[in-house]
Amino acid sequence: MQKLKQTIWLYKKSIFILMGLTLLLGIAIITQAFAMTRIVDGVFLKDESFTDIVPWLLLLLLILLMRSGSDYLSKRIGVSIASDVKGNIRRELLTKYTNSSLHIAGQGQTGKKVSMLLDGVDEMDSFYSQFIPQVMQSIFVPILIVIVVFTQHVNSGLILIVSAPFIPIYMIIIGIKTQKKSEEKLEKLASFSGKFLDTLKGLVTLKLFDQTNRQKDELEKTSLSFRDTTLDILKIAFTQSFALELISMLSIGIVALELAIQMIIYQNISFFPAFFILILVPEFFTSLKELGLTFHNGRASMGATKKVLEEFEEQDSLIVWGAQEIPEQGNSPTIKLDHVGYTYPDDGFQLQPITATFLPKQKIAIVGASGTGKSTLLHLLAGMITPDNGSIKLNNMELTAYTEASWLKQISYISQHPYMFSGTMYENISMGITEAVDEDAVYEAAKLAGLVPLITSLEKGLQTSIGEAGRGLSSGEKQRVSIARAFLKKPKVVLLDEPTRGLDLATEGILQQSIEKLSEMATVITVAHRLHTIQNADQILYLEKGRLQAIGTHKYLLDNVPAYKKVVTIQKGGAKQ
Repeated sequence: MQKLKQTIWLYKKSIFILMGLTLLLGIAIITQAFAMTRIVDGVFLKDESFTDIVPWLLLLLLILLMRSGSDYLSKRIGVSIASDVKGNIRRELLTKYTNSSLHIAGQGQTGKKVSMLLDGVDEMDSFYSQFIPQVMQSIFVPILIVIVVFTQHVNSGLILIVSAPFIPIYMIIIGIKTQKKSEEKLEKLASFSGKFLDTLKGLVTLKLFDQTNRQKDELEKTSLSFRDTTLDILKIAFTQSFALELISMLSIGIVALELAIQMIIYQNISFFPAFFILILVPEFFTSLKELGLTFHNGRASMGATKKVLEEFEEQDSLIVWGAQEIPEQGNSPTIKLDHVGYTYPDDGFQLQPITATFLPKQKIAIVGASGTGKSTLLHLLAGMITPDNGSIKLNNMELTAYTEASWLKQISYISQHPYMFSGTMYENISMGITEAVDEDAVYEAAKLAGLVPLITSLEKGLQTSIGEAGRGLSSGEKQRVSIARAFLKKPKVVLLDEPTRGLDLATEGILQQSIEKLSEMATVITVAHRLHTIQNADQILYLEKGRLQAIGTHKYLLDNVPAYKKVVTIQKGGAKQ
């Protein structure tokens, strides 16, 4: 919780002002009790007239205003600190999410991140707005009251000292349980938010497979789980409130009984100090009791704060990128894989060490059956995961010696399902360009990607809006938009993860023509499932069960690798049928 302490001490000035206001509040409470005692003593025991007590009434009014003002300002400062901290944490968290590596960005549910950014940060509020001001009040005010009570009657002061510790001890026991429940509640909320958002995103798929009722039951289950955790926290709060009331009432009763015995039976104390103490004692326990109630909220808030701050402590990336920028050069880099291997920690699948060299503007194909490590190799080249052994080099320089941003500027990654954002066609094509780009350049990129027939058919051309996730576009049109992004970006390396899977032959032919054009400006590395599309590749890497079986041209592999020849023969046979 080092970061939590740091966030508090960023507001040292406000904390010191809070201390001053708390001392002022304590003095006001004691002065108020004295003024009330003086008025009651004067009216009922000394038969003073109304005129005699007017100055005391005015003093009492002034003290009440001072007490209300100091209490209001303390809470106002607490709210201000909370608002400031939440704003800063949200900005830092958003910056972390946006600046995180590809590997981390792809982990976890989107809904969970949204929940943490919004609800999780909001849960931190009560720690700063209520808990910190109340802790100060519950430290300084009771100490001042105990000192004053001791000056009036030692026995009453001793009773307060003996009974007071029961409240903080009880608070610690309950607070630990509350914090654990609060952390559990935040996890349940994040789980529910993630599942809910995933359900919304996949609603069409659920309907097509008639799984909406099943998913509804899953949502209901996570919702009820969140409800039960929330009710558990409320039960703890009600139990705590009852116990604090019981402890404070018993303690006040003991003090009152002791004062009555001393005043009536032993006559060791007069009315004035006894009544003065009786007014102060409830104030003493009220301060502690309010701390107890605020402590519950504070511990719940600390649980949420711990979860939010854990997001900052999460390892940002499995790849430790360097600080160098990739030098600007006209040609694509030479990429060398030097015994590059990777093992997935969950399922144990292992990509055996691969050694290969890709020269500038070569057409590289990675082929093999499903689950042989083709996409894994592409992810390694993209920098999404780091090799367990070996290294990837650009022009004989380690890839990780460069910054991640400079490498991402060099590449375009086209997946099977490129994501389209809600916005215009122009915005979706130009999203990979940081500087301003005119419409003519975007149109030219669209033309190279074979998108002109689609754009001319749209009412507003490039300024036509498309729905979130590309609603209104076919799979082939989405692929062409992603290829248009690559033409506009002019990368040095293009990574294609089975871009033509699931497309008809006509659409595939259009995409292949666009990919051919891309290969004129960049090294193109393609994961392919249709072998006839990669016959002209300069190098083909043939993988089997995570192992590189052979590397060479299509003709070389046909002549020398029986397994490759068998796969090609089967696909050709399937085509004839």
